[in-house]
Amino acid sequence: MIQRIAELKNLQVVCVENGNILGYVGDIELDTTNGKLSSIVIFGKSKGLGIFGREDDIIIPWENITIIGDETILVKC
Repeated sequence: MIQRIAELKNLQVVCVENGNILGYVGDIELDTTNGKLSSIVIFGKSKGLGIFGREDDIIIPWENITIIGDETILVKC
């Protein structure tokens, strides 16, 4: 299956071990030395309407991604 990077953004990310929704893909990280996708990034949730910043981002290595579907990405937490 071929997918564009733009299609990965805003996909829901779910942990396969406990079914928790971790969030939505906000960004990706590429390894420019070999041209491969290294991880996906889920932006942290806003604190106090964004006034107090946000929680830490969740970075999921490519090795932890089990399935990329049409609307959801399943990952090992």
